[in-house]
Amino acid sequence: MRAVVVDEFGTTPQVRRVPDPVCPPDGVVVRVAATGVCRSDWHAWQGHDDDVRLPHVPGHELAGTVVEAGPDVRRWAVGDVVTVPFVMACGACATCRAGDQQVCPDQTQPGFTQWGSFAELVALDRADTNLVRVPQGMTPVAAAALGCRFATAYRAVTVHAAVRPGDQVVVLGCGGVGLSAVMVAAAAGARVVAVDPAPAARRAAQAAGADLTVDPGDDPPAALAARLVEATGGGAHASLDALGSPATAQAGVLALRRRGRHVQVGLLLRADAWTALPMDRVVAWELSVHGSHGMAAHEYPAMLAAIAAGRLEPATLVARTIGLDDAPDALAAMSPGGPGAAPVAAGMTVVVP
Repeated sequence: MRAVVVDEFGTTPQVRRVPDPVCPPDGVVVRVAATGVCRSDWHAWQGHDDDVRLPHVPGHELAGTVVEAGPDVRRWAVGDVVTVPFVMACGACATCRAGDQQVCPDQTQPGFTQWGSFAELVALDRADTNLVRVPQGMTPVAAAALGCRFATAYRAVTVHAAVRPGDQVVVLGCGGVGLSAVMVAAAAGARVVAVDPAPAARRAAQAAGADLTVDPGDDPPAALAARLVEATGGGAHASLDALGSPATAQAGVLALRRRGRHVQVGLLLRADAWTALPMDRVVAWELSVHGSHGMAAHEYPAMLAAIAAGRLEPATLVARTIGLDDAPDALAAMSPGGPGAAPVAAGMTVVVP
């Protein structure tokens, strides 16, 4: 098969032929119809994830057709059109039995712990626990966005942020997951303030349902938070850091009103992993700080029902589709300050192999 292969962290990946994946006994091989280009893929390419071993094929947001099923698979067959959460849970441990497969201690992840979907074929294990059927009428391009950014944002907004009609919600960072959070929060009846330095991203946030967009400029976290408190009439009921930086995490917490809820969606890795937060404010105001790590397969039906009803339209967040040969450049475009760092368009990029 053809695949995007990372031979050295941070250097341009190569598209070349590699052996087809072997089907796991409890898994499937999927012919990839579409796969999203996510900032998490950029982190894997940069070597920020300790699970990645070289050579490596990134890619974890995918949709496609089952072309082979292992002998232990009971629920899926060749020809099924599927997607999958980026966390593939074991389905048997105490955490999974409690319904929290998204934080399974024995999880695997395509594109991180094993080769991923920037390829013509991808192997997925534990199929009976993790696969999700793509509804009729949903395109592979739309379905590819669900496994990471949209599903993560959906659960972050509906479960952790617990957004209710009339809430004031701040979303910091309007990439794929941020735009998804804007859409989900707006659909829940919230008033959404979206923050991003890029004019195109702010326009995309407005199209996704944001009531107000804010350019953070060069404001430090406290100054930005003060502007957001004013914009939300006394502070947000919920804030989501969809970028993942010390500054946006701190601003998100400081932008809350009393008893507010901050959800950390964007990754904070390496030197940023131990980020200081204003814990005096957290205690005194009884704020809540949550992490959000995807969404389990069994939680997809409510999200898919909202999409089918037209309340959510993830396909509108896809800005462009590209071929497999263009995927390395799409990864490089996410590097801050590097060649081609300016995005071609706001919104999601999806690879169609």
